[in-house]
Amino acid sequence: MSNPMITTENYNTQMTLLPETDEKKKPKRQLAPTFKPYDNRQIHAIFDMEALLPEHHVARVVDEMVEAVPDEQLFSYYKGGGRSSFHPKMMLKIILFGYSQKVYSCRGIEKLTTENIPAMWLAAMQQPDYRTINGFRGERMKAMMDELFEAMIHKLIEENYITMENYFLDGTKIEANANKYSFVWKKSTSKFEAKLKEKIQEVLQHIHELTQAEAETVQKEILPNEGMEEYHLETIAQELEEKVEALTEEIERESDSTVRKEKRQERSKWKKPLKLIRENFLPRLAKYKEQNEIFGDRNSYSKTDKDATFMRMKEDHMKNGQLKPGYNVQMGTENQFILFYTIHQRPTDTRCFIPHMEKLASTSLPMPKTVIADAGYGSEENYVYAVGDEKEPRFDFLIPYGIYLQEQTRKFKKDIKNAKNWTYLEQDDCFICPNGRKVTFKKYQNKKNKSGYEQSFKIYECEDCTDCPLKEQCTKAKGNRQVHWNTIFEEMKAKAKTALECEEKAAIYARRKVEVESVFGHIKGNRSFRRFSLRGLDKVHIEFGIVALAHNILKVAGIRQLLSGNNPKNRKESGENRIVFLHFLYFKDLSDSLFFRAVFRLTLHIS
Repeated sequence: MSNPMITTENYNTQMTLLPETDEKKKPKRQLAPTFKPYDNRQIHAIFDMEALLPEHHVARVVDEMVEAVPDEQLFSYYKGGGRSSFHPKMMLKIILFGYSQKVYSCRGIEKLTTENIPAMWLAAMQQPDYRTINGFRGERMKAMMDELFEAMIHKLIEENYITMENYFLDGTKIEANANKYSFVWKKSTSKFEAKLKEKIQEVLQHIHELTQAEAETVQKEILPNEGMEEYHLETIAQELEEKVEALTEEIERESDSTVRKEKRQERSKWKKPLKLIRENFLPRLAKYKEQNEIFGDRNSYSKTDKDATFMRMKEDHMKNGQLKPGYNVQMGTENQFILFYTIHQRPTDTRCFIPHMEKLASTSLPMPKTVIADAGYGSEENYVYAVGDEKEPRFDFLIPYGIYLQEQTRKFKKDIKNAKNWTYLEQDDCFICPNGRKVTFKKYQNKKNKSGYEQSFKIYECEDCTDCPLKEQCTKAKGNRQVHWNTIFEEMKAKAKTALECEEKAAIYARRKVEVESVFGHIKGNRSFRRFSLRGLDKVHIEFGIVALAHNILKVAGIRQLLSGNNPKNRKESGENRIVFLHFLYFKDLSDSLFFRAVFRLTLHIS
């Protein structure tokens, strides 16, 4: 409904009362917005994809390192014939580049070859699928991994990146690709096996009670020797089967129902132990035998990856000392380059030292002059191995023993229970205890450790500890105080202590944490490699070899970039990077006689 009070005249008068505003001045000419040419339906063919990569890109180092390997060395692992394979150098390049970019899965590497320009250049635009990549990594590289790694180390030596003089050794535990709840413990297996043997004896006793004649035969044949349970139980099972078959035939021939019932009851008495032997005893004995073979000298393994051992990991988010299946990786470094590595199933570093150095000696790499390691490697067996024979000394070592730092404390030097603080009389071959009594030599004693190494001890015993006021501070033994003195170990410890107290060598040992610990931090922290993707000792060896090669390649690329002054944060102030594109403009008009018309444009990008 319209308002009668508002008229056209009133409206005009109201509008005239508003203040007048100046109209915006229109520009003399209209300026249209401009854009750079863009058409994502346009086909781009690149003349030289290599020109897209920076001068010291990681992909260039990967290409150089792999090309240094002779073709004949890689071709020797192929039988020949059949369908043409992807070139081994191309496969090596894309795998190494993928690991350098923290891409550890074959599907991820396959994706790189279709989306990542450096990977596409390394693959020469070829696109192997993830199954092919996985087959090459897990099978082909199994034979060539060691030779490939040695070839890279020799190249690093030639280019003066490393010298192999100082060998910084340490170990780290990396989680296996296995379920952490699929554990099998050797102690539990031994306990279950012992209970099974007791149950077997009970069943044999039951058979003995059934009939005296069969029991005498059985008792002589069953379990006469350790480790022969399966064979003898199989013999007993065959005899019981013959007995059951004979009773079955008698039942079928018998016509009297009462007699047949008695025969069936008698047969059931023999069928019960037979069923136990066939379905329980024999399968379980075979199972325990297989488990003991898998254990070897280990205390555990994982059902998912039987080569993995349960170890205590530092990466324990629950803070409760949780055990996880893993491998102990022993690695030597210099200038933060990985010189050599081995994979072990033992959780402790002490027993990995000799196998690691033996494997290094079997390669074509030069042996180091000095090996530097922490106190975890300081055992008599390792010291004696490092010293070697007088005619053929192996290498020098900077390895402290377990109580090296503890011996330097004031508390240790004042502790009267330590025989090192006592007076030793060389002529009488005895110690003088803090109470002034003689601790004389009694006998020699040999002991074997877990690895089978035999140690020789000299046993000293105090002449009389009766009524000694210092006995409670000196020993907890009820009788006289004894001292077990290992002459060889003490001599080796003195040699290690002398070397560590030398200023020049102490400076080398101080580099250990910077050298090897930083490499572990780079691999686990920066590269996020905390868990293997492959299973089995051989394949784990391959995978860490790829990780080590990728690490060394990244180091080379970083050093070259630093020396050239081309830091990514500070770009060059001058210079030109020329990139040439060939652009094909596709026309959808199929009536054109050529289907598409090529238009060449040369674009120069100057930075």
